[in-house]
Amino acid sequence: MRYALFLIFFFPIIVNAQKVEVLLIGVSHNYGNYPQQDFSGIHNKIKKFKPTAFFGEFLSKKDEQNVMDYWCKKENLRRIEILKKNRAIAEEALPKTIDSLKKLAIYNPKDYRLKTDLAHVYYLNQDVANGHYQYWQVFDYLQKSADIKLEDYVNKILSPKLDTVGRSMKRLKTSEYAFIAFPMMKELGIGELIAMDCQDYDLNWGASWGAFDAKFNVFKKDTSAIFRNELKANLNAIQKGFEKYDSIEKTSKNVTEWLNTDEAAKISASGDFYLPEMYTMKNFPKQEMLSKIHWWMMRNIAMCNNVVNHARAQRAEKVVVIAGANHRKYMQDLFEKMPHVTVRNINEIK
Repeated sequence: MRYALFLIFFFPIIVNAQKVEVLLIGVSHNYGNYPQQDFSGIHNKIKKFKPTAFFGEFLSKKDEQNVMDYWCKKENLRRIEILKKNRAIAEEALPKTIDSLKKLAIYNPKDYRLKTDLAHVYYLNQDVANGHYQYWQVFDYLQKSADIKLEDYVNKILSPKLDTVGRSMKRLKTSEYAFIAFPMMKELGIGELIAMDCQDYDLNWGASWGAFDAKFNVFKKDTSAIFRNELKANLNAIQKGFEKYDSIEKTSKNVTEWLNTDEAAKISASGDFYLPEMYTMKNFPKQEMLSKIHWWMMRNIAMCNNVVNHARAQRAEKVVVIAGANHRKYMQDLFEKMPHVTVRNINEIK
């Protein structure tokens, strides 16, 4: 897709803007079903890059409050209700409580009850990214050291066994954050994960998907021989791509590196957007497909803007951006068109 002209309206030229160098890593959201992965190469490349900030696919507190509904809004609100019952803290007291606990944590880096308390307050403050960062540190410690008292305390304060859907504590344990972002942040002494996701268009995305599927189901009912052969050939090409995708996920110990190739991006895109050559087929619901693409691009544009704006606000010149592999190629193309921004694919670093 060519969208350079479209981007002019979103990326105005900024004179003398701070330069931002982005290390972009497309990831799986669940490494739990793969063979044991070797992340050492990814870790070494991140360390060689020397970032001063990490960005993750979470909503900021402000966006979490303002977006009335999206795919895991209900789950996030349910978590807050559970944690309020465990230990209630007045909403107006949350920012000062976070600041206080952060200072204590700096002086007591091995106090995992303190990290549990900090995770609890971050979650209440609708900062899921950093609630997860603190909880992961506690979870990682408990994986390596038996501590029944601490485990009981975590269950009492955070109730992780009840947080099982959405961007949950359960999901966190096999996620890209548990294996890539958080270990590196901890090693590099980076205290917080910056949220860069955008869910402003989630309902539009869902509606356009539904509209496309409805018309696509009608489209598939064409019984002409020419149509059936052309459709079968295109669907077989998509299926063949996903067979390779599945094979790599089942056998490779370096799935992340492959996810950051253009081959993987093309296969992944075909799952959401089919093949461009299908768009000219008679009665293909092209307008509905273009609507899907539009809302997907709007989300990716917003995420890229969030990264660059927050990086400049914090004077962070070198940043790591962790995003689902389906976003990687779109975001890379977008970053390349942004003024004073340089983007590097993780596979470019040797």
